[in-house]
Amino acid sequence: MSARLLLLEDDPAIARTVAYALERDGLTVTHSLLVHDARQQLQRTRFDLLVLDVGLPDGSGLDLLRDVRHAPPTAALPVLMLSAHGEEIDRVLGLELGADDYLTKPFSPRELAARVKALLRRAGHGNGNGNGHPASAPATSAAAPFHDDEAGQRISLRGQALPLTRREYRLLSHLLRGAGRIHSRDALLAAAWGDDSESTDRTVDTHIKTLRAKLREVDPAREYISTHRGMGYCLDI
Repeated sequence: MSARLLLLEDDPAIARTVAYALERDGLTVTHSLLVHDARQQLQRTRFDLLVLDVGLPDGSGLDLLRDVRHAPPTAALPVLMLSAHGEEIDRVLGLELGADDYLTKPFSPRELAARVKALLRRAGHGNGNGNGHPASAPATSAAAPFHDDEAGQRISLRGQALPLTRREYRLLSHLLRGAGRIHSRDALLAAAWGDDSESTDRTVDTHIKTLRAKLREVDPAREYISTHRGMGYCLDI
């Protein structure tokens, strides 16, 4: 079963070129010209990855990215952002909102296809049991009161599932595996974004802040993640 991809792009010529490159690699592409249509597509269809342009006639792909990351059914979807601006502020904002990768126009369709396939591999699509999804594995328990379902990439706190993005899941899972130890920002970057990431310490700080808020919603009496100035972060159980 091929991966399903939603492409939000208002330039028909670019959309045709991108769709051709991706479909040649066996992906199924649904194209939307407007943010409104993309939202409707997300309600109707389960996608494995999103490619979102920033500047659209009826809004921004960043707005859709924000919505996706705050909705549990889509929060973990890999997202690649496209932008014609090439301005650092767009890239930084996209990454801080939870984008997994970013490409500035003009770009090579082959490079885009390679990045999409890399994101799908990291998300586990196409590995395992041959049906396009990871092979099932027994859930593993982290130290109480957390439960880390590694196969489903879900973490529960006191029995309540946390609405985590893929980056937040990787950060919290890494902190859980080393609970009680201080983790540097570099180590957290590598764990959640990979060694070749161009993200910054600020991106880690932003995601930790969001993680704290989500943990606080479930257990307001505890502050699980502590800051060690100049050193990093620690999960206290």
